[in-house]
Amino acid sequence: MPYSNFYCRFLMIAGCLFFSGCAHRSSPQVIHTPKKETRQQMFVIKNVNVIPMTLGDEIIVDANVLITNERITSINGSIPPGATIIDGKGKWLIPGLIDMHVHVPTDIHFGSRYITQGATIFFDTQDIMTLYIANRVTTIFDLNSKAEHFGQRNEIGKGKVIRPRMALAALINGGSGPGRIVNTDYDGRQAVRSAKAEGYDCIKLYSQLNIETFKAIVDEARKQGMKTVGHIPDAFQGKLEQAFVPNFDLVAHAEEFSKQTTEYSDEDAKRFAKLMKDNGTWLSPTLITMVDILSQSRSLDELRTSPTLQYVHPLLQSKWLTANNYNKNTSAYRVAHFEKMVAFHNRLVRACKAAGVPIVAGTDTGVSGVVAGFALHDEIELLVAAGLTPKEAITSATRLSATWLGIDSLTGTVEAGKFADLILLDANPLSDVKNLRRISGIFVNGRWVNRFTIDTMLADLSKRNTAAEDDYDWKKMTGSK
Repeated sequence: MPYSNFYCRFLMIAGCLFFSGCAHRSSPQVIHTPKKETRQQMFVIKNVNVIPMTLGDEIIVDANVLITNERITSINGSIPPGATIIDGKGKWLIPGLIDMHVHVPTDIHFGSRYITQGATIFFDTQDIMTLYIANRVTTIFDLNSKAEHFGQRNEIGKGKVIRPRMALAALINGGSGPGRIVNTDYDGRQAVRSAKAEGYDCIKLYSQLNIETFKAIVDEARKQGMKTVGHIPDAFQGKLEQAFVPNFDLVAHAEEFSKQTTEYSDEDAKRFAKLMKDNGTWLSPTLITMVDILSQSRSLDELRTSPTLQYVHPLLQSKWLTANNYNKNTSAYRVAHFEKMVAFHNRLVRACKAAGVPIVAGTDTGVSGVVAGFALHDEIELLVAAGLTPKEAITSATRLSATWLGIDSLTGTVEAGKFADLILLDANPLSDVKNLRRISGIFVNGRWVNRFTIDTMLADLSKRNTAAEDDYDWKKMTGSK
């Protein structure tokens, strides 16, 4: 994506948390784990209409769904005594949503620092995750992960945060600058091996990689059992077909193709779709990103008056409104260019659907104007506007995303034995995808959060963000102009 320089800097230098190591011992290591509750927590969603999002996708009418601790125990089994009953009459149950492209904020320090200094700007993990939970997002895929993201995931694992599950990808780029920078095939392979050893789940490929290094990274990731996702490097301009090598698994933006054409035609869209289909490569279009960028290139009025801006951390609000590179020095040419891209991205989605290219839903949350959680609903609705059916668009944010991540045996559908990551809706989303916004409550890893609790969490977050607005000025804190 055409991230602003400041946003790239924000992502790259947000690495200031410290982790303490354990001294070497000759005796066997003793691992202490928290004691788990011995009492089972049981819930029954009674008389609910289940949309399982399985391949058959037959709706189960007036079902009783039993949840024991973090798992779905049965559908239409017996109701055990002592179970908490949730009235599902007239409501609809679907799997929790998955956002396949996010950038989660982490603690950060701007400017110079002394050797023992850590972060000076802190983000509360619950505040970050509240936006996902409030919007029924139960799994997220961070595409520029660092050590502090493991810390966030550990907070989640300890049960300190009501949260989505997190998959983490290590970003590898070429050229020069901060982060994992590699410019030879040898260094590229070593970067993959290091990321694997550090515990990352996947590799994200970025735009400045040269062709030789890109191919080495993709190949080494295959050897290490890691999937790859990301950009099509600029080095493939005019020779796009060379980028589609085995184990290039997911293109992270429709924009990666719109920058490969000057015609923005249906023929180009079909050609690009064929390249993906033949290589087994999936697509995450991130339509909402370019739609928001187009809006900001015209004016910041829509962003400034957005009802979701109040939930964004004040530092990011300040950045988006005062140092917005999409709006800065904008022109009629830039607006027209973005308009062509938005229209072409819709053509590409239609071409991928026709060609049978699997599409997953991602948002590129963190880009100016793209608000965590809320943006996934925007993305799903844009996928429908681009030609997917509501069922196909919801599948892109549930079963298909779980399949790509390799966790489809655990989540992505409503089936006995899977995690209780579930959404209870007041209306059928298959008849109108906007009904995904009509929430009654959500199960997150077996924990029930009702609509009142969600609204209370959002109101509290908005209040605290508003109170702290004067404490955060992006330009002053970063020294930018």
